[in-house]
Amino acid sequence: MRLPNTPHFRTLPVKRVVIFVGFSCMNDCRFCVAADKRAFPDKSTLEIKGELLDAYKGGARQVSFTGGECTARKDIFDLVAFARAQGFTSVQIQTNGRAFASIAFCKKMLRSGMTVLNPALHGHTATLHDDLTRSPGAFRQTVLGIHHMQKLTGGKLLISMNTVIVQQNYRHLPEIITFLLKFKVMHVQFAFVHAMGNARKFGKEIVPRKTDVMPYLKRALDIGRKRGVLVMAEAIPLCLMQGYEDCVSEFYIPTIEVRERGFIIPRFEDVRVNEAKVKFPSCRVCCSNGVCEGVWREYPEYYGSTEFKPLKSTKGFS
Repeated sequence: MRLPNTPHFRTLPVKRVVIFVGFSCMNDCRFCVAADKRAFPDKSTLEIKGELLDAYKGGARQVSFTGGECTARKDIFDLVAFARAQGFTSVQIQTNGRAFASIAFCKKMLRSGMTVLNPALHGHTATLHDDLTRSPGAFRQTVLGIHHMQKLTGGKLLISMNTVIVQQNYRHLPEIITFLLKFKVMHVQFAFVHAMGNARKFGKEIVPRKTDVMPYLKRALDIGRKRGVLVMAEAIPLCLMQGYEDCVSEFYIPTIEVRERGFIIPRFEDVRVNEAKVKFPSCRVCCSNGVCEGVWREYPEYYGSTEFKPLKSTKGFS
């Protein structure tokens, strides 16, 4: 069995380092997986630069700054420029996007050498997005930031959008992607909520049943496919993704080294598969068992496993 052979599919052999700069953030999302880490001190500039040097020596050529909210740091421009100066060819900013509402911030970030903008938008309206982020005005700022970056770069900047799938927005996924495509973004990912941090606290108020999500998710993926955009879904098992195997996010993730405070994960995919996710006895007879990662380990606590049925065959593989 091999990976899907489709026009969308590609492998990414380049190693990426994901650096958690700290957990400070101006949002307080209802589903934030890092909400219980906010009391941890943010890393210093010197610490992060040391991590960049170590990661580059270890073969990483892509870096993703994340948190918390990495744009809340005053040294973010210096960190981006430092990464580029060391030889990183791709510098991604994972962000809630609010800082980019300032056109001066956008210009300075571009001058520093950022190559990929990865903003999060969790609704197609201010009411929905602002309620989920618990930050009035966040929608307007994020949307304005995306608009600024598209205008400043003539639409040439790689903008990769992220939407977390939760109870409050899953019925709106088709409307959300339709809204996002107005910005002519190149990539949209729908990430199923991971029940940690705030999401753990809210439980079923935030975590939906995957089979309830699928009709809306597939409709959204169809909209993206028709527009020629790379659309993906994260943390959805293959038994629910028949006909959409080319949209399985995990097939596109490069080798990732994660650097949090106090520890390094050399190969995050090993932790993701062996610790963070779980499969079930019925999965052993599924023809996709060898490539499917299963579901987030916490998910069965809410809904069990009966909705996942082993596949006898799948058209996306041969």
